Amino acid sequence: MTIDAKTFWRCLAQRAIGATVVTVDGRDGPAGFLGLSATHVSAEPPTLLVSIDRRTSACAEVIERGRFAVNVLPADAEAIADAFGGRSGIKGAARFALGEWTTLVTGAPVLRTALAAFDCQVSEVIDRGQVVIVLGLVVAATSRDEGEPLILFRGATRV
Repeated sequence: MTIDAKTFWRCLAQRAIGATVVTVDGRDGPAGFLGLSATHVSAEPPTLLVSIDRRTSACAEVIERGRFAVNVLPADAEAIADAFGGRSGIKGAARFALGEWTTLVTGAPVLRTALAAFDCQVSEVIDRGQVVIVLGLVVAATSRDEGEPLILFRGATRV
């Protein structure tokens, strides 16, 4: 027995998650998406997991370039979350005009005001049809000790 996608997403929306933006330095400029499934796998070695819909423009770039960054958004980054989540009408590299960006080791864009950022080298790609699960070895990380996170709950951002 399986459930339909609408029920699945409605149930998933009941969990509050910290908003993240996953980024990559694409061949034609920076790319990224709102990472709803970015999480840790292990601390030794430090590894993160991101789940990427194949229709996401950044998916092919992450796989091809072999790197990505996960940016944990602060509470005042709602406009960035909306842009990278496709809710603002801003597309492509234009989304990076919102906020100040830098890099750590791999060249993937890192939001200067992120509560934390993890710079990763792709270590494994698992194909699951419409979705790919990408494991990344964390090669650099940074964090701030102040600030509150931007939370996603029931399809909306919360502070």
